[in-house]
Amino acid sequence: MRLRMRRGGSWRRPPVWKNEGEERFLITAACFEHASYIGWSPTRMSAFEDALLGTLEENCGEIFAYAVLPNHYHALVRCAHVLSLRSALGKLHGRWSRSWNVEDNTPGRKVFHGSAETRQKSDAHFQASMNYVHHNPVRHGYVRRWQEWPWSSAAAYLQEVGEEEAKHLWHSYPIDRYGDGWD
Repeated sequence: MRLRMRRGGSWRRPPVWKNEGEERFLITAACFEHASYIGWSPTRMSAFEDALLGTLEENCGEIFAYAVLPNHYHALVRCAHVLSLRSALGKLHGRWSRSWNVEDNTPGRKVFHGSAETRQKSDAHFQASMNYVHHNPVRHGYVRRWQEWPWSSAAAYLQEVGEEEAKHLWHSYPIDRYGDGWD
C-alpha cells in the first residue's frame, strides 16, 4: 500500500479478480481527474461508445447494461476472463487517448485513470447495479429520464422488459446510496 501511495496511486483501489468461469462484473472507468474528454462532442461520444461495445463484445459473454458519459463509463457484463478484459480496455484507452491528444493538440496528456471491476455478489447486487448503470446519466443531471440518454442501453432495456417491470425492479432494488464517493 505504501508503494502504491508513493507512486501516486490510490490505497482504495479495489482488488483485481482472477475469475475462473463466467462471472458478472460491473466495469467502471473514468477519465483522469474526471475531465470530460469522452464528451467533447456527440461524435466523439458515439465513436467511443462503438469502440467500447466492440471491445466488450470481443471479451465478454454478455453485455447486460452500459452507459457512456462525458467523463466515465459503466458496463455490466458476464466475463470468463476479467484480466483479459482489463487488458483489452487498457489498449482501448491507450488508442483513444492517443487519438484525442492528436485531435486536441495535447501531446502526452493523461486521458484515462484506469478501470475497475466489481464482482456481482448476488442477484440483488446485480439488479441494483443494472439500475445504477441505467440511472447514471440521470444521477449526473444529463437527462431527466433513462431513455433520453443516447449513449446507454437503457432505452433497449426498457423496450425489452417494459416500463412496468422496470419500475418494479427499480423499487425492489433501490440505489439510493449506491456508488456514493467513487463515481
